[in-house]
Amino acid sequence: MTQCRFCKTTLKHTFADLGMSPLSNSYLKPEHLNKVENFYPLHTYVCEKCFLVQIEDFESREYIFGDGDYAYFSSYSDSWLKHAKGYTDLMVEKFGFDANSQVIEIASNDGYLLQYFKEKGIPVLGIEPAGNTAKVAEKKGIPSLVKFFGVQTATELVANGKQADLLLGNNVLAHVPDLNDFVAGMKIVLKPKGIITMEFPHLLQLIQKNQFDTIYHEHYSYYSFLTVSQVFAAHGLTLFDVEELPTHGGSLRIYGQHEASEVKISDRAIKLKEKEIEAGLDKLEPYLSFGEKVKETKHKLLSFLIEAKSQGKVIAAYGAPAKGNTLLNYCGVKTDFIDYTVDRSPHKQNLFLPGTHIPIMSPDHIKETKPDYLLILPWNLKDEIISQTAFIREWGGSFVVPIPEVQVYS
Repeated sequence: MTQCRFCKTTLKHTFADLGMSPLSNSYLKPEHLNKVENFYPLHTYVCEKCFLVQIEDFESREYIFGDGDYAYFSSYSDSWLKHAKGYTDLMVEKFGFDANSQVIEIASNDGYLLQYFKEKGIPVLGIEPAGNTAKVAEKKGIPSLVKFFGVQTATELVANGKQADLLLGNNVLAHVPDLNDFVAGMKIVLKPKGIITMEFPHLLQLIQKNQFDTIYHEHYSYYSFLTVSQVFAAHGLTLFDVEELPTHGGSLRIYGQHEASEVKISDRAIKLKEKEIEAGLDKLEPYLSFGEKVKETKHKLLSFLIEAKSQGKVIAAYGAPAKGNTLLNYCGVKTDFIDYTVDRSPHKQNLFLPGTHIPIMSPDHIKETKPDYLLILPWNLKDEIISQTAFIREWGGSFVVPIPEVQVYS
């Protein structure tokens, strides 16, 4: 990749180089442990013109998301379901969506969110490229189109009489290799007075809180509000409002409409741009200095693990998220440090983490083995996980959170 995927400027500047890593959601079956595993450069660049942080796409989106065996199911996090329901209530209250409206979600996964609109009697449609997750949504009564979204899919929907009063996507904008085609498709499928909302991790939070583990091959791009506003404007869409959310360590929820709509830009949108400019996100320097912070975190985590193992401590992990696989592979942490990890999703249990080959167990395994430390890999769900596994205190166990730096909770 020599050009920015948005503005086509030649890419020259490194944001963070995390070495070689496997695809973060390519979990291994036991019979695959002794076979060749593909590793790819995990090297992010920043565009000097539009400041889009991005990674090269080594594998096609079809290979990563569309093979019918995608491992991520949204419904296994209680806090994420609560977030989805709260969003649904807010949209109905704010914009008055009802039985005469059409809600379309891009990357609808297992129907975790659309189920709440359906409960309110609002027509829904999910667009989801992973057939296995879409099948789960269909069982919940959520109509699901198994396709990737872009201009072609949007045009087909309009030809079939489907346009959106509310077009939404949570944590999908980062997963799009052809960014311009994706946003152009949103403009096509949105009704003249329709509303777009998109949620994605905020680049400012990634930089300030050292969240380098959210970089992985399935995340092609990383957005500030300044940059994402440029992207939407280039396709005739105006971002008129934004919310800063606590999800995923700090996310943005952007609100968009057609450019021709008479819409007032909110104070929140104006102030967030000012905040990002004050943080220097319209200049190269903050991006170029990020790599040193990443190295420091690696050194601190390895120091902690080496010291704990030298004392004979047993270390297990909680979760098998994509971010955890970036962290473990970049730091070179394998079963010599971590005995196993656990995950609530049965779709991941009895598999092995890519690259590190750490086995994934049921959470019940924690009580059986009584580890001294439990390393929380999905640190964005820290409070939920600590609450669910508070029983480790019965034998003096402690929690370890690796980001933004190693913290131990006894």
